[in-house]
Amino acid sequence: MGKLLEISNLHVEYRADKRVAHALNGTSFSIGEGEAMGLVGESGAGKTTTALSILQLLPKRLAKLTQGSIRFDGVDMLNANNRELEALRGESVAMIFQNPLTSLNPVFTVEEQIAMVLRAHTNKSKAVISREVGDLLELVGIGRERMKEYPNQFSGGMRQRVGIATALACNPKLVIADEPTTALDVTIQAQILELIKKLQSTHNSSLLMITHNLGIVGELCNRVAVMYAGQIIEIGSVDAVFRRPTHPYTKGLFASLPRLTGVRKPLAVIPGNPVDARQIPGGCPFHPRCSEKMPECEREAPAQIPFGEDHQVACLRYGRGEAYGE
Repeated sequence: MGKLLEISNLHVEYRADKRVAHALNGTSFSIGEGEAMGLVGESGAGKTTTALSILQLLPKRLAKLTQGSIRFDGVDMLNANNRELEALRGESVAMIFQNPLTSLNPVFTVEEQIAMVLRAHTNKSKAVISREVGDLLELVGIGRERMKEYPNQFSGGMRQRVGIATALACNPKLVIADEPTTALDVTIQAQILELIKKLQSTHNSSLLMITHNLGIVGELCNRVAVMYAGQIIEIGSVDAVFRRPTHPYTKGLFASLPRLTGVRKPLAVIPGNPVDARQIPGGCPFHPRCSEKMPECEREAPAQIPFGEDHQVACLRYGRGEAYGE
């Protein structure tokens, strides 16, 4: 399986009012062709910043990419010019945004908005594009008779379906889904996730699913990366990470999930608060919240260390041969 997306040692800062927030602090991972990767972590971990960095959509006045590289399908995204980026966005890599109400333009019909993508990347006639828009809407479960309607005439779930249709318009190689079910009720969430799973399989697109929900990752993805303080602290196949979560933060995430069977127990919690991006602690960024920290954790930054086949973890305790769970 060839690598479609490669992110290496990515650092991103946000600057405002003379304050600096270190959003990404050495993020590295890759996605293969046809692969579905889940990117999980608490709010503020850097997940959305990672997605916007891939598409080069970070707010220029506030964000600065200070170090690292991003290569998509052989293209150096950080050195690509605006024309090259515009050619890639929508055609080769597309994004499903978290809130469809804000990502869809309220003054254009659904047909016009999807057609814009097709007109930007193809030379098809107006009649052909109109027909394809109808086909895309039907593909995501919306009747083509609603093409002339505006976003405010659709429910939240329907608007998200429109967003999915827009993202799939040019059959992209990579689809980035940024918490696409957050604003939806549970029933609609299940429908949207099933739709994404079906379409990703049908189109053989790669998928980057950004979420804080481990259940979604288990349902849709074959690999998972756990992010904390702008770093990947554990990564591997879903089977390996779910069967044997190794980093204490990853174990904390799994321990906090409610169980439907067995003895009822109080939900476990990870002590403390998520790290402030303006004040990243030295050493391991998780050490202020870690119940198994060692003195070295306050001074040394852990590197990614193999933990078996297709499983890596950034933890000093494991790096010294003291694997968690052993």
